[in-house]
Amino acid sequence: MSVFNTELTPLAYLRRSAEVFGDKTAVVYGERRYDYRELADEVQRVARALRASGVEPGDRVAYLLPNLPEMLVAHFAVPLAGAVLVSINTRLSTEEVRYILDHSGSKLLVVDSALHATVAPVAAELKTVTEIVTVADPAAPGAVPDGYAAFTQRGDHQESELPWEVADELATISINYTSGTTGRPKGVMYTHRGAYLNSLSEIVHSSHSPDSVYLWTLPMFHCNGWCTPWALTAIGGTHVCLREVRPEVIWRLIGEHRVTHLNGAPTVVTAIMNAPEATRLDYPLVVTTAGAPPSPTTIGQAERMGFRIVHVYGLTETYGPYSVNEFQRPWAELDVEARARQQARQGVGMLTAERLRVVDENMNDVPADGATMGEIVMRGNNVMSGYFNDPAGTEKAFAGGWFHSGDLGVMHPDGYVELRDRAKDVVISGGENISTVEVEQAVVSHPAVLEAAVIGVPDQKWGERPKAFVVLKAGAGVTAEELVKHVQSKIARYKAPKSVEFLDELPKTSTGKVQKFELREKEWAGEQGRIRG
Repeated sequence: MSVFNTELTPLAYLRRSAEVFGDKTAVVYGERRYDYRELADEVQRVARALRASGVEPGDRVAYLLPNLPEMLVAHFAVPLAGAVLVSINTRLSTEEVRYILDHSGSKLLVVDSALHATVAPVAAELKTVTEIVTVADPAAPGAVPDGYAAFTQRGDHQESELPWEVADELATISINYTSGTTGRPKGVMYTHRGAYLNSLSEIVHSSHSPDSVYLWTLPMFHCNGWCTPWALTAIGGTHVCLREVRPEVIWRLIGEHRVTHLNGAPTVVTAIMNAPEATRLDYPLVVTTAGAPPSPTTIGQAERMGFRIVHVYGLTETYGPYSVNEFQRPWAELDVEARARQQARQGVGMLTAERLRVVDENMNDVPADGATMGEIVMRGNNVMSGYFNDPAGTEKAFAGGWFHSGDLGVMHPDGYVELRDRAKDVVISGGENISTVEVEQAVVSHPAVLEAAVIGVPDQKWGERPKAFVVLKAGAGVTAEELVKHVQSKIARYKAPKSVEFLDELPKTSTGKVQKFELREKEWAGEQGRIRG
């Protein structure tokens, strides 16, 4: 790069905010408070402690923590030490955590005391981890004593400040592991440059400002919290940390801190809106949602409660959000239902991302007719640099020079993309492709339905047919027959589920995504050679 250029890194965001917003509250967690100057000091302290613990540039440092202040600090302290942050899903099993630690080659692990039991059975067998540091959170004390305070003191004798810069903006800042529902999880590598640029898009599209009060309902381990640890810090907003997603706690904190922003999957948003404590707000609370297409019903309900929905779309491989449903002023003249249908689309590439393409099997763009389905592909600064230690997987993912999402969608005449399904989720019934997303949105439009998931199940005549798994709202009632008739009134009859099963809850990941493979495994058991995963 030219000597006149500065390497892009989100570390620069905290340096700036410590100077510009030094006395402003940066972090809130219970009774704990950090202003921006204190946050920067703490990051420097932890980074020096990592160096004193033997962490060298390029080493991986793993964190197994909920959304505590220590997790936020890690997003700056680990790269400031020149290392790579490996954020681990807090709901994984012991064997899954062991695999990620070994595969990433992590040198040091910081773990929550309440999660220490997950690591303990394999602690002596880990291939590369030389030390485990335990954080004891008073809100959820564990049996393991706190070791974090002593750990952070190791760098106190080093008085010189580490520079808020990097030598190479294309160096890896973090590795995020995919869910691994169809095989071993893959380590997705983010760069300093990509994280810096994606953060700018988050600021713009979620309308953040120094007045933002952001509640951490989205796990920081998930795509680095969609880059929000860096984005909100860049703009000088306030982080309100949250140990676990509980609607009653969320509503208490919304009232206590007048929260202006939160992120989460549509299922999380639905749980918040339907909690007994839910109330209509007298100010707009921006809810950025992704993970599954929000139904027009959910968007309409959110709007009536005072939430302003920002619908984004992406994958772990794209730093979280890659596209946004950019609101168009003419939509404001539409009725709520029509406007919600427009807002349910996945939209266009974000400010710092390239445009989305929808292509056929030969990488040709499909017609922009809103009907012809193809695969959604992306490329550019906000797409991963590759899978860690997996050149074959990386090459396959980037076949043709574009990242293949595995998502099927259509391109509308206005250039907005609409997701129709995951390739593996499409129901092929009698030769007809049925979008489970379309069926789910029709099911959820019934006033008695809280959530729904649709999958393909075996059918002797048609090969497979749609089946709906439904969670009803508290106190609401509807029969399977009534629900099927309702769906048939919304979409073509052949797309409607032939059967409905009512559940108390849907199986979900820690980020609120419905785990359809669990539903499929039960339905396809015994169908040798036909099991779908």
